[in-house]
Amino acid sequence: MGIRKTILSRIAIVYFVLTLFGVVVVFKLVSVQQIKNERWQKIEKNLTNNTVIIPPVRGTICADDGSVLATSVPGYKIRIDLAAEGVKKVFDNEVDSLAWHLSAFYKDASKNEYARRLRSAYKNRNRGYLLTPEKIDYNQLQEFKKFPILRRGRFGGGLIVEQENKRLNPLGMLAQRTIGSLNKENALTPVPVGYNGLERSYEMYLRGENGISYKQNLSGRWVTRTEIEPQNGMDIITTINVKMQDIAESALYKQALKSNPEWATAVLMEVKTGEIKAIANLGKTEDGYYEKDNYALGHRGCYEPGSTFKLVSLIVALEDGVVDTSDVFDTGHGYWAQENITDDHACGKVNVKQILEQSSNIGTAKVILSNYSNNPKDYVDRIYGFGIQKPLGLELAGEGQPYIKYPGNADWWGTTTLGRMSYGYDLRLTPLQILNFYNAVANDGAMVKPRLVKEIRNNGALVKTFKPELLNPMIVSKETIAKAQAMLEGVCQNGTGRGVQGDQFKVAGKTGTARVARSDGKGYEYGAYYASFVGYFPADNPMYSLIVTFKKPRNSIYGAAVAGPVFKEISEKVYASQIMNATPEDDNGEGEDIPQIKSGQRDDILRLAEELELKNLRGLPDSRMVSLNTQDSTIVLEENVMPVNTVPDVVGMGASNAIFLLENAGLKVKINGIGKVNKQSLKPGSSYRPGQTVYLSLS
Repeated sequence: MGIRKTILSRIAIVYFVLTLFGVVVVFKLVSVQQIKNERWQKIEKNLTNNTVIIPPVRGTICADDGSVLATSVPGYKIRIDLAAEGVKKVFDNEVDSLAWHLSAFYKDASKNEYARRLRSAYKNRNRGYLLTPEKIDYNQLQEFKKFPILRRGRFGGGLIVEQENKRLNPLGMLAQRTIGSLNKENALTPVPVGYNGLERSYEMYLRGENGISYKQNLSGRWVTRTEIEPQNGMDIITTINVKMQDIAESALYKQALKSNPEWATAVLMEVKTGEIKAIANLGKTEDGYYEKDNYALGHRGCYEPGSTFKLVSLIVALEDGVVDTSDVFDTGHGYWAQENITDDHACGKVNVKQILEQSSNIGTAKVILSNYSNNPKDYVDRIYGFGIQKPLGLELAGEGQPYIKYPGNADWWGTTTLGRMSYGYDLRLTPLQILNFYNAVANDGAMVKPRLVKEIRNNGALVKTFKPELLNPMIVSKETIAKAQAMLEGVCQNGTGRGVQGDQFKVAGKTGTARVARSDGKGYEYGAYYASFVGYFPADNPMYSLIVTFKKPRNSIYGAAVAGPVFKEISEKVYASQIMNATPEDDNGEGEDIPQIKSGQRDDILRLAEELELKNLRGLPDSRMVSLNTQDSTIVLEENVMPVNTVPDVVGMGASNAIFLLENAGLKVKINGIGKVNKQSLKPGSSYRPGQTVYLSLS
C-alpha cells in the first residue's frame, strides 16, 4: 500500500510539472503572437521604411563602332518638406514668390494656380511635395536652389534633392525608333523599363540588378549603409553604323519634305552577314516628320508590295523550268480584258527578262497563269520553300505577320487570286521581309537572317556574340540566281530603274508601285499608292542591299520617281564612304589608335584594372571622377579636383563622362560627332558664365 502511494505521488508530481511546462509554452506563444506583436510590427515598419532600393545604372546602347546611341546620365527630382520648421517660418511670406518662379520655369500654369497647390500641400503638412514632374538636369537644379524658400537648403527650406539617372540619346533622332524608349516611373515600375525598340527587347540585359541600403540612426544622425551593391546593366553593341544611318535618314527626310507621304522607311543591310547598318522610319505629324513607328518591320508597314514581288514569281517559273528569260509573251496594248489586268504603259511582245525590266503586270500574270492555273499549289509551294511566308524573328517585338494565300483557303478565288498574287497583290509583306528576299538573290541564293545586335558586353567584357544565322542555304539553283541577278541589272540599265543607275558602279534592283488597301478591307483608296525601290549594290560584287518605301506620296506615285532618288543617294554616298575609301588597314585592323586609359569615372577604372589584373594600382578617392598619375611604375588614382569657376578639360573622354563633368560645372553641352572628345569650344581652365554653352566635337 505504501509503494502504491509513493508511485501515485511521483506520477502526480510529473503530471504537475508537465502541466506547468505546457502552461508556460502556451503563455510564451500568446506572448510572441499577441503581447509583443506591437513590438514586432514596429521592427517590421522600421525595416520597411528605412530600407532603400539603390537603382543600377542602365546599360548603354552603342553603334557598331562603340559610339553611344543611348546612355544614362544623372537627372534630378526636387521635393519640398512643407512640415520642416524652417519652412513654417517663411512659408506665408515667400509662397507667392516661389509660385511665380515655378510658373515662369514650367509655363504650364499661372502663379495663382501654383500658389494654390502649394498652400493645399502645406495645409496637409506634405513631407515630400514634388515640384518637378519630370527629371531636370544639373543646370536646372542650380536654378531651383535659388528659388525662394528652397534657397535656404535642406533644413531651412525643406529642399529634398533626389538624383536619378536620365536616359540620353546623344545623336538625337538618329535611329531613335529602333533604339527605343523607356516607360515612365510609376507605382508598379519605380525604375523606368524598356517600352519599345531595343530598349524593350534587351531589357533583361540593360536594366541591371537593384542594390539595397539601410538607413540607421546613430547618435541622432541618420547614416545610410549599403548592404548589397547594385549591378549596373550590360551594354548592347548594335549593327547600326552611325555614318550610314545619318546618310539614310537625311536622304529619306529630304524626299519626305518633297513628296509629303504618310510615312517613309529605308533599310540598309549588309549582304553577307544580314547586319542592318541603317534603318530609318519617318512618320508624318503636325510638326513634321520624325521617328514615329517602325514601319520597316512592324505591322503598320505590312502591305501588298506590288511590283517588287514580280521577281519572286518569275524566279518560281525559272526554277521550275517552265520558262526561260528569252521566252516571249504578248502583253498587247496594256490591257488584258480576260483577267482585267492593266499595265501603266503598253509593252507589246516582250521576253521574260523584259517583263521584269518594264514591270509588266500582264506579262507576269501570263507567265504564272499559263503554267500554274491547273496546279496553283506548285506555285505557292515554291514560294513557301523560300521561307518568306514566315516572320524573320528579329530581336524587336511587333514584327508584321507576312501573309501569302494558299489554294483551298477561304479567300482563295482561283485564277483571280493566282494572277493578282503574281504581281504582288492578295498578299502582305513588310519592307524588311521584301528586302531579305532580294538580299538572298544578292548573296548568291543564301538567305541570312537580318539582325540588329552584334554583342552584349558587361563592363567591357564580352558576354554574348550574335553571329550570322542562315535561314535558307540556297533558295534556288545557282543558274536561276544568275538569271535573276541579270534581270535586276537589266531593270536599272534598260527598264523602269534607269534613273537609279549612276556612273561609278552598277546597281541591281526593282521599282514598285502598289495601291493602298482601305482599312475596312473593301477595295483600295482612290489615288493612294506605295512607292518603293529595292535592290543591292555594287551589282557585280554585292556589298549592301537596300529598300526604300513611301506610303501615299503626293507629287508622284511611282517608285522610280519617289523612292528611286533616295536609293541612288544612299547607295552612292555609302559606296563613296565605305567601299571606295576602304584601305588594307581597315580590313586587318592595323593602324588603329592604341587605346589609352585616361581620367574618368572611378568605378569604371577599377573594373578595367581588375579585368586587366593590374597589381600596381594605388589610391581610392571618394570622388566619382578621378585622375590617373604614374609614380615609379605605379598607377595612382587621385581625386579629380575641378578648379572653381573654370572650364573642365574633357578632351579624350567619352560623351557620358564629358557631359557629367561639364553639367556639374554649370555648363550646357552640345555634341557634334561620335566617339571621344577631340575638341571643346571653351578652353580648359578658362572662366565662364553659369549656363554658358560648350560645344564638343567628337571623333
